Amino acid sequence: MSQILVVDDEVGIRELLSEILSDEGYEVRLAQNAAEARQWRGRSRPDLVLLDIWMPDTDGITLLKEWATKGQLTMPVVMMSGHGTIETAVEATRIGAYAFLEKPIALQKLLSTVGKALTQRGPAAVQAATGYNLAVLGGAPAIVDLKSRLERARELRAPVLLLAEPGSGEELCARILHRPNTPWAAPENAGFLDDVATDAPLPAAEGTLFLRQVDRLGPDEQLRLLARLPRLAQGNVRVIATAHPSLPQQVAEGRFDAHLYSALASITLHVPPLREHADDVPEVASALLARMVEAKEIPLRTFTTAALNGLRMHPWPGNLAQLESVVKSAALISASAEIGPADVAVALGRQDAPSEGALGGLSLDQELRDARDAFERAYFEYHLAREGGNMSRVADRVGLERTHLYRKLKQLGVTLPRRSDS
Repeated sequence: MSQILVVDDEVGIRELLSEILSDEGYEVRLAQNAAEARQWRGRSRPDLVLLDIWMPDTDGITLLKEWATKGQLTMPVVMMSGHGTIETAVEATRIGAYAFLEKPIALQKLLSTVGKALTQRGPAAVQAATGYNLAVLGGAPAIVDLKSRLERARELRAPVLLLAEPGSGEELCARILHRPNTPWAAPENAGFLDDVATDAPLPAAEGTLFLRQVDRLGPDEQLRLLARLPRLAQGNVRVIATAHPSLPQQVAEGRFDAHLYSALASITLHVPPLREHADDVPEVASALLARMVEAKEIPLRTFTTAALNGLRMHPWPGNLAQLESVVKSAALISASAEIGPADVAVALGRQDAPSEGALGGLSLDQELRDARDAFERAYFEYHLAREGGNMSRVADRVGLERTHLYRKLKQLGVTLPRRSDS
């Protein structure tokens, strides 16, 4: 039996919808405002939500955005309003709503929309397929600009080149560009080029061909791909490729075919590495954690403020993919419902259990200078996380002048906080 959550501040509408849907065999839950809806969503995942837009505490569009940001938009949501506009409907659909119903709602329209939503799932299926939506990338200016460009590129059919360090969220971006209900192909190697050269069916005809790290293709493979692009275009296959940000330099140095680069880069988008929007890390980590809890991959967990500060201070060479792995590891090893800085440190490999040749996670099988640097790095990172990145308090805590502290952190390669006195 499908469970439907009805969220509306008008008692008459709640009772009417409850009666109609219950008669149709659905299990109905009611919420009179956004606060109650949050409580229901926190306890379980309904199969469908009917959500009123105009409510006294929090409007439905804001609640929809909140669920999307927290990774909780994993069920179809049908928006309802008696004062709807085209702009509101478009905004709701862009965020992830399945449909928009105008009050008073016709009975057949209601039942038809509910039935289709429960079988097709709508835009929320994109999030379920990718593991998270664009909201998980953060809200820094560079990310906001990326999201805007992706929205514009979504309606085009030209090839797209995503310049990104591995793990920065490039496949997520490609999934957002992919048209729903069309084929998706992501070959693991260049073997697919042999099929394209024959009369065999094209991979992802009328859909998307996602090519990871094309900058790793050898010279012969580059030429073969260039020769196959016209047939892919004839089959209405949209090519979305990723490459390291250094690709333009490789082209300039003659290490990557300039003609292939020109063909793939009709639309070029830069995906920022995580360290370039480090202030987003706490929000992103929390969203990832919420998604994992929602998917029942981990028990119910939350981060302490100190743990989130510790995550923010890490340089993240593996970007979003590494952060996701660390979040999951920290949640699984945490002995309590709150993930603390010690759990984060273990997940990052900084404080493993002592073993032979190690002391408190510090290897003793190295030169004295290296061991001293490792200890000092861990020491300062601990105090930076503890003080929330406030350099004045850290300087007082460790007994160093701020100028000396900055010099020492730079020498050790410790990532400095962006706002040292916030």
